[in-house]
Amino acid sequence: SSGINAEYGDYKERSEEIKKTLTKMEVRTLELLSETGASTWLTCLPLETLRLTLNRQEFFNALAARYDMPLVGEARAATRACGAKNTIDHSMSCKKGGFISMRHNCIRDFLASEIQQVCFDTKVEPHLLDTMGADLPSGTITEDGARLDISTRGFWSSKDCTQFDVRVFNPRTQCNASRSIPKMYEKHESEKKTAYLHRVLEIEKSSFTPLVMSTTGGLGTEFGMMLKNLAMKKAQKTGHSYQEYI
Repeated sequence: SSGINAEYGDYKERSEEIKKTLTKMEVRTLELLSETGASTWLTCLPLETLRLTLNRQEFFNALAARYDMPLVGEARAATRACGAKNTIDHSMSCKKGGFISMRHNCIRDFLASEIQQVCFDTKVEPHLLDTMGADLPSGTITEDGARLDISTRGFWSSKDCTQFDVRVFNPRTQCNASRSIPKMYEKHESEKKTAYLHRVLEIEKSSFTPLVMSTTGGLGTEFGMMLKNLAMKKAQKTGHSYQEYI
């Protein structure tokens, strides 16, 4: 044990020495890549059934996105739908071309399919009930026809309804990079709660969980708790170990 602690101490000391030689943005990139879950995709099996296979260029560009390096191949020479040059940062934030929506919807649909296996009455993008002029706090979205990403029953407690809403953000944009990593996630969770929490609690009589993650693979606190509970439910239903799912 003492040997392991000494080795870890040497590693931490060496890590801090290396950071001193890096730019502020490079240090930020290392911190983002060190988040729990940020490296999971590198060890995933390339299962075709889950569409986890990548060709050579896709894999190289995934690494480029991870390490904030230039794109390779055709992607490097491509122009975005908005007319701008195709760079990592721009492609992670530009709302033209449909890629931001595809990224969001892919996560939404995967989560919904997993939740459906352990809960009931799971729906994707159900319309919220009309507020009927209810007095809700400032910032709450009150428009008719508003929707959240997923609703289900039996997730946090038996039969109770839970509403989930997904947000994927680029941690390298100026407004995010100016915050510490924990504060960055807190900001996005807070924005979701400001917009929907009171409407869900008071009108829907449901609970609300914002599912916030970054494009580098890190998770907000509530998303992490949600995945742990989902893994526990799947383990209980299938008889497999919790570790296999988490």
